Amino acid sequence: MAFLLRQSSLASHFRSPYQKTEGSMSVPSRAFHVELGDREKALLAEDPSLRRFKTYKKSVWRLKRIGDVLTVVVVAGCCYEIYVKAVLREEARDKAKAAGGNK
Repeated sequence: MAFLLRQSSLASHFRSPYQKTEGSMSVPSRAFHVELGDREKALLAEDPSLRRFKTYKKSVWRLKRIGDVLTVVVVAGCCYEIYVKAVLREEARDKAKAAGGNK
């Protein structure tokens, strides 16, 4: 059975190319590190004329903090509403029992 799978075209389709070249030198899966050239370093350098278009870490942090606070406030409000409804329902049951017990 294994011999038939090895010979079938379907099995060879799913086999990786590295398994096909068992005898030849294998190609490394990662490339070697190459130092950046002058042009790449110039492109990665900070440009003062583009500074106003970049997001600043402080403003992003502040906006994230505001979002976190709003999320906590909304969740707390929802929990409070659920609690109030549960208390009102329990009070209504107690009143109904008391009214039913008096009859």
